Amino acid sequence: MSYSDFKTLEQAIAAFDLTIKNDYHLFASIESVEPSKWLVDWLSNTVDLATTISTEKARSELIITPILLEIRALFQVGYFSGNTFNVDESKSLTGVCDFLLTASANQVVIDAPVVAIVEAKDNDIRSGLGQCAAEMVAAWIFNDRQGCPDRVIWGVVTTGSNWRFLRLRGGRDLEVDLSEYSISQLPQILGILSQPFKQVSVKPSK
Repeated sequence: MSYSDFKTLEQAIAAFDLTIKNDYHLFASIESVEPSKWLVDWLSNTVDLATTISTEKARSELIITPILLEIRALFQVGYFSGNTFNVDESKSLTGVCDFLLTASANQVVIDAPVVAIVEAKDNDIRSGLGQCAAEMVAAWIFNDRQGCPDRVIWGVVTTGSNWRFLRLRGGRDLEVDLSEYSISQLPQILGILSQPFKQVSVKPSK
């Protein structure tokens, strides 16, 4: 098995003995971040195109990647796309992550601490929650082994047009926001994506 074999959130909860808290607007109090003019201009030209093409690849390239690169520019963090992230084969924590952000400027290899996992889905956010949760558990184990224990892991499942956020504490306590954020709420999306990096100093590249 691999990350993609976790088809439902219930499957991940059972496999990793997670406790779950879910509610609407869990992260609504997080301060918004205004997008740069570049990002606004880019998305104004690409969102309609991506939704018209309506493939996961188009949404990833034209919407999701530019938003994550905005976060990278703001905090000088590590950004990885489509990388293999094999952590524990015995727990089926192997495979490829769509996007992964680290609080390390190391861009050559994935370096701890991993702080955010982003899972892209074509049109069904719910179908990606289990896979994202499994990848978040893997990130927590990876950090723990690399000497960064108890790091909070953030997760996102997104179609590009809509975004759903998760947070994992202590490797077992999973919070799931039942609210979805539309791309029209870009400042709120950027605010939540920024949160993992606001309270930590980014580790310089080795």
